[in-house]
Amino acid sequence: MRLKDVDVVDSIEAKEFLTNYINPLMPLVVRGLSKDWKAHHNWSLDYFAQNVGEVEVPLYNSEPAKGQEPSRKPVTRMLMKNYIELLKKGPTDLRIFFFNILQKAPQLVGDFEYPNLGIKFFKKLPVLFFGGAGSKVLLHYDIDFANNLHFNFIGEKEVILFPHDQKPFLYHVPYSIVSMESIEFDRPDYKKYPALEYAKGYKVKLKPGEMLYIPSGYWHYIRYITPSVSLTLRSFPYSFNKRMKFLKSILFTMHFDNLMRKLKGQNWIDYKNKKAIERAEKTIKDC
Repeated sequence: MRLKDVDVVDSIEAKEFLTNYINPLMPLVVRGLSKDWKAHHNWSLDYFAQNVGEVEVPLYNSEPAKGQEPSRKPVTRMLMKNYIELLKKGPTDLRIFFFNILQKAPQLVGDFEYPNLGIKFFKKLPVLFFGGAGSKVLLHYDIDFANNLHFNFIGEKEVILFPHDQKPFLYHVPYSIVSMESIEFDRPDYKKYPALEYAKGYKVKLKPGEMLYIPSGYWHYIRYITPSVSLTLRSFPYSFNKRMKFLKSILFTMHFDNLMRKLKGQNWIDYKNKKAIERAEKTIKDC
């Protein structure tokens, strides 16, 4: 894969952000954007154990769904304080995905702000992501095509990004927003998946206090280097075309895929993976 480093700045004004990154859909890391927030000073694993410890959280891992299982099924549930203890003990594949602060921990709302970067935020959906050392998030793009500001507060993670138009080389699984779950993008197997060598994207190691702007429609793959906690603030796209794709996905594609999983089980999953390989191989033959 041809991966470039993401631009990194210490600060940025709204006009420059819109002109150089939002409009051309270019990723960016900004240091210090959250330096004055309570979250920057207070958030730690112990802080979450003390303040949100009694909240039960669903936990996910990187194992592919099998047979008739839904594609996004938690593998277990536990209290936040018990999950924090698990993170402290050592590597774990278990992650907290899309923890809605307004619903689950409204006491944290005062710990962060919405930065003045010239974009309109969807303020009903500030979400947290937790991951243990070594855990991974398979390559995917967000179904709502949001512009995401991903603030990392605890730990380090590696993020690999691709513009949406790189989909033909990424082994996109039909009727989904993901790539093949067997591909590890931090150590790609080019013999097995040769189209990956044609993919052009970006990479970054995200550290505490840094914000990663993930543009609308971008594919992203995440590997947690250490236990990590991040906050994502979302801004929905203005594009009519992207909003229509979002509606199509939630009203038709997701329901159709879940129905086929129930009817066909593992045969449906195998069929989709086969089509992903065939399409990628056809793409590189036509290059």
